Amino acid sequence: MSKSNLITSVLNTVSAPIGRLLISFIFLMSGLNKISNYANTSGWMESMGVSSSLLPLVIIIEILAAIAIILGWKTKIAAFLLAGFCILSGLIFHNDFSNQVEMIMLMKNFAIAGGFLILVVNGPGNFSLDKKIGDKT
Repeated sequence: MSKSNLITSVLNTVSAPIGRLLISFIFLMSGLNKISNYANTSGWMESMGVSSSLLPLVIIIEILAAIAIILGWKTKIAAFLLAGFCILSGLIFHNDFSNQVEMIMLMKNFAIAGGFLILVVNGPGNFSLDKKIGDKT
């Protein structure tokens, strides 16, 4: 096998699990941070006009969906949930289009949602529980 083919083979093997980890880790950490800063997060949500009664659901979605994607379990469902979460939270919390930082945060949310939608279409790839058990959902 040539050096080029070897590199391609290695990249094809490890890119999906590394990509799942990188795209999901921010949600895992964010969900855990919301637990340790519950009162502050709750107050911030209320100040943005969002009921803090949704915070437990947000925490559950962020943590469980992130873990599911990292493990490659029910990847398409978890990715779809986090894509929707990215779009909704971006539109709700980063809607001051006159503020360049807010615009960048909104575009970041949309970009991450795009990455999750690629997982929805293509599935988890290598080193995933979905692939191991033959789950196509």
